[in-house]
Amino acid sequence: MSEKKYHVGYTCGVFDLFHVGHLNLLERCKEMCDVLIVGVCDDEYVRVVKHKDPVIPEEDRARILRALKCVDDAQIVDIETTNDKMIALERFKFDVLFSGDDWKGSERYLKTEAQFAELGACIEYLPYTHGISTSGIRQQLSDDEAKA
Repeated sequence: MSEKKYHVGYTCGVFDLFHVGHLNLLERCKEMCDVLIVGVCDDEYVRVVKHKDPVIPEEDRARILRALKCVDDAQIVDIETTNDKMIALERFKFDVLFSGDDWKGSERYLKTEAQFAELGACIEYLPYTHGISTSGIRQQLSDDEAKA
């Protein structure tokens, strides 16, 4: 019998230029569930939503995540699945969606919480690792290149 709070957990992200903040998030997720599935935003999502090309292609990002001990599966997800958590729930059949605490209390997530509750799922909000981000890494690389 599992001692973890949830059986199947799900989180989603770009995970470009994988860093310790990503690892912290995934390890926290895995501490709370038996099976952790990670949605990897496809390259098109990055182009449309982030307005830039990913540094690492989607297949490689998914492969990196699958290699982690704390990740049981990583699947590439399209814009629709990334934005509509009900589609993700239907596809991956998770008990809990792990999300950053910056979404807590937002209209979008309050609606999703209510929809999930009707189906026996919930959302756990996790703290953001401050001081590191892919955007920050990109900026540092750009600054270093400009100095060279």
